[in-house]
Amino acid sequence: PSQTPDPQKKEQLSVKKLRIVLFALCSSTEQAAEHFRNPARRIRRWLRRFQEILREDPNPVPDGKYLSLEAEEKLAEWVLTQREQQLPVNEETLFQKATKIGRSLEGRFRISYEWAVRFMLRHHLSTHSRRAVAHPLPKEIQGDAGAFVEFVQVHSRRLPLSMIAAVDEISLFLDAEVLGSDDRKENALQTVGNGEPWCDLVLTVLADGKILPTLVVSRSREFPPPAKIPACILLESKENCADEEIMELWAARVWRKHTEFQEGGKGMLVLDSHRTHLSEEVLAVLSSAATLPAVIPAGCSSRIQPLAVCIERSLKSFLHQKWREKAKDLPESGCDSAILLQLLLRWLGEALEIIGSCPELVRRSFLVAKVVPGAPGSPRKNGDAQEELIAALEEKLGKNRETAEKSAENAERNGDPEVLHRLFEGESETESFYGFEEEDLEV
Repeated sequence: PSQTPDPQKKEQLSVKKLRIVLFALCSSTEQAAEHFRNPARRIRRWLRRFQEILREDPNPVPDGKYLSLEAEEKLAEWVLTQREQQLPVNEETLFQKATKIGRSLEGRFRISYEWAVRFMLRHHLSTHSRRAVAHPLPKEIQGDAGAFVEFVQVHSRRLPLSMIAAVDEISLFLDAEVLGSDDRKENALQTVGNGEPWCDLVLTVLADGKILPTLVVSRSREFPPPAKIPACILLESKENCADEEIMELWAARVWRKHTEFQEGGKGMLVLDSHRTHLSEEVLAVLSSAATLPAVIPAGCSSRIQPLAVCIERSLKSFLHQKWREKAKDLPESGCDSAILLQLLLRWLGEALEIIGSCPELVRRSFLVAKVVPGAPGSPRKNGDAQEELIAALEEKLGKNRETAEKSAENAERNGDPEVLHRLFEGESETESFYGFEEEDLEV
């Protein structure tokens, strides 16, 4: 501090700081703060500083060989599809994939934290940006997204809003080892994972603003008593349940029952191309209900899936917050799975009741996602609308506003709203870091 640094290097972040910023962009500031034992406010300050560097020098760092724009677009597409499937995007997986793409397309590729942070910001890949619909997708899939929007808007004009639906699956993962630990129980529940989920939630919303019953499929044999299951939830217990079986259950128990009361009208169902595997059974139910499946192109859900535009991210944050609050009270030996499931159902029922009381918010999600005509207009206006929706729902759900307020304050001070609109929401976590020894980067 006593020496005057070189002006050219004054604002550069160290490898240690860049590593923490990358963690925050892949997951969340809060998880980065906890993992590295650094205040979240300090991490946000580092990100602001790097933002300034990026604006002054938008080109990649010259030292070493980096990916071309074409290769970066492929990597950005991979990040989006990983997140759609609730698979981890962290330092290790990102560097491995970048290296693989670099070798296949570029020859030599040098891993760098500075490159990685630049890449995440340049392609608007900070986790669950509140203005995702305002940002273009990678070119290869942007065209697919445009064609999909044109397709669904043509059909939605001819259909009643009560028969235009969006369905999506949220898998919840429970880490038994972490659950049994003394001081990390709050990290046991995740919405990102590679193994078998603890349970799956299948959410369905209609373009008229209504929510259909949510199907919860539990892998546990232990079942809470029926009196403890909220009326808006259908609970199934099924060990070794495949993805297509979950959708078959949903088609039979939720969609078929809904269409039976719609006087035989035609419908359209918006769903992604992952974790759904439209089996013959599901297609048969949709066909018998005169329902057209509109399958979102891979990597595009963050822009054109009504549930992804607002509801899912707010619901995940709500469940995470409830879990963190409750985890402190769990016994050291962990907890009975039936009791944990009962807690989840109670929290989910509470959230669904709140979302169900906001039909206008659900309707606007379909507009912002452009599934029905009438989007706010320019990408910027649509981004504004998405941000308003998320803020409104989080307020309804009683989410802690501290992070949002700090992000807003930072954006105001920084003058660049593009990346600082609630960048730091997310679930993924990593314990290992690819290519570096832990002691080399101890903070």
